[in-house]
Amino acid sequence: MGAAGSKLEKALGDQFPEGERYFGLENFGNTCYCNSVLQALYFCVPFREQLLEYYSNTKSIGDAEENLLTCLADLFSQISSQKKKTGVIAPKRFVQRLKKQNELFRSYMHQDAHEFLNFLLNELVDILEKEAQATKSDKESLSPPDTVANGPRNGQVNGTQKEPLVTWVHKNFQGLLTNETRCLRCETVTARDETFFDLSLDIEQNSSITSCLKNFSSTETLNAEDKFFCDKCCSLQEAQKRMKIKKPPHILVIHLKRFKYIEQLGRYKKLSYRVVFPLELKLSNTVEDADSEYSLFAVVVHVGSGPNHGHYVSLVKSHNHWLFFDDENVEMIDESAVQTFFGSAQEYSSNTDHGYILFYESLGSSNKS
Repeated sequence: MGAAGSKLEKALGDQFPEGERYFGLENFGNTCYCNSVLQALYFCVPFREQLLEYYSNTKSIGDAEENLLTCLADLFSQISSQKKKTGVIAPKRFVQRLKKQNELFRSYMHQDAHEFLNFLLNELVDILEKEAQATKSDKESLSPPDTVANGPRNGQVNGTQKEPLVTWVHKNFQGLLTNETRCLRCETVTARDETFFDLSLDIEQNSSITSCLKNFSSTETLNAEDKFFCDKCCSLQEAQKRMKIKKPPHILVIHLKRFKYIEQLGRYKKLSYRVVFPLELKLSNTVEDADSEYSLFAVVVHVGSGPNHGHYVSLVKSHNHWLFFDDENVEMIDESAVQTFFGSAQEYSSNTDHGYILFYESLGSSNKS
């Protein structure tokens, strides 16, 4: 890798970003699903900065109990503090911890990068919430009178927890969807909100992210056996339902549903459809009609013709340069090369490198009107 590393340094020359590190990650037998997602998260700068800040705070407290969050923070700290600008790091502790934590990732079989990302973000949130809860109960045990003043602090209100904790993971990735159902008899609209860390989109051949998002928010009629129970009519009624984005996240993660269960085959098949993902994305299916603008900064790519085998790599934008991360190897690529990962316009094609998870960052406060 020394040669490849120096090749990258030569390619960037005096444009090598000050203080930035580009390190490949060693593969421990089919751990490319993990490596590709970790690279995308490392170059999600607000997430990286908050994780490193968390790391320096917990380090000052002393020996924190090892968990997935401390292992991830330790890995990111290791990368960012390297003396060399390029090289390879072995994420051994993180992978060991991951396998210990979740039996799903224990085998050497081909794993799903999206499942891993989902598990990781939810696990980080759980750890942060437990820590905040522990800190809170420590404070409350120091000042008991305060806790009684307004009744129980985190009591349940109508079955939902009062004021859920918003961690820095939420601040980066969490968005809010609203599911609107309109009864066609009395016209009453029922709205139900739900949070998300990523949007999973159905895909079609020769389409684009914009059209996939439109389909995601298209109106669906509920009739026949799918009728909706309207509280106002007190009976099952025909209704129209649609999903809209109520609060777009700072980091928008889009998962393209490339693995589809085919009834006739009795198994999953990979859809190699060509789905165009733009470098700049306007989100128009939001509740507030103001467009939210996003910029693409990472793509996790699935390489291979089927769902149960293959490989994952990632494309990352860092300081206006695009880089290609394939486990230990890191190289510079041209921005125009990103479009070679859209998918194939024909059913059978020799190109099996397809964009699978897309990471977009909100373009500042322009979308918070």
